[in-house]
Amino acid sequence: MESSLPSDEILAIVVPILVYWVYSGVYLMLGSLDNYRLHSRKDEDVKNLVSKRQVVKGVLLQQLVQAAVAFLMFKITGDDHSAAATSDSASFLSLVRQFVVAMFVLDTWQYFWHRYMHLNKFLYRHVHSWHHRLVVPYSFGSQYNHPVEGLLLDTFGGGLAFILSGMSPRTSIFFFSFATIKGIDDHCGLWLPGNIFHLFFWNNTAYHDVHHQLYGNKYNFSQPFFITWDMILGTHMPYKLERRAGAGLEARPLNRRS
Repeated sequence: MESSLPSDEILAIVVPILVYWVYSGVYLMLGSLDNYRLHSRKDEDVKNLVSKRQVVKGVLLQQLVQAAVAFLMFKITGDDHSAAATSDSASFLSLVRQFVVAMFVLDTWQYFWHRYMHLNKFLYRHVHSWHHRLVVPYSFGSQYNHPVEGLLLDTFGGGLAFILSGMSPRTSIFFFSFATIKGIDDHCGLWLPGNIFHLFFWNNTAYHDVHHQLYGNKYNFSQPFFITWDMILGTHMPYKLERRAGAGLEARPLNRRS
């Protein structure tokens, strides 16, 4: 068992990164399905304030930092999580509990930091506005952030979810791959029929697209799983999907508030 743990830790670092580029690449190829886009391809090229080349470089930097922090975290917590792996590996209920706890921790951490970065003018102007350069989100821009935001929200938030849930490195391979896929889906800009995330999560592609638009900038802070904190704290903006002139769909807010 001990000899397998280092490989689990390496996989926990590497697999979510590979999943990111493979899954976002699938959505990139589907981007030509104009009837399911929330924005036109022209708007994606014209409205966004950062080039795709810069986005790729920014994401790779964040993933490099994320991998380094994960390596240090596994070194520090190795013994504790090795014990958890041996005692809980056969318990399905334990795995479900770890997933639920990790989802709640990550949602809570990201909601309050995300909201604060919108309320604090300095942090928004110099840090969080990087992510909102993508007025029209797309798949591989999911993890495009200022390095400080990437470290604080994603890397530290993920580390906290890992520690507080008590999951093993092997379990974290699946959890962080799932979280990565969910984040990409929220930014993909496509409303595809039968999308399982749209069936099970109100926090979905259209919900987060509203947040990226000017009228939704103060709302829909919840990410990546549920809309719980938005509902509790009054920052939820409902929407409806309408056909866009020409082709595609548009997420329109039901009530625009200042």
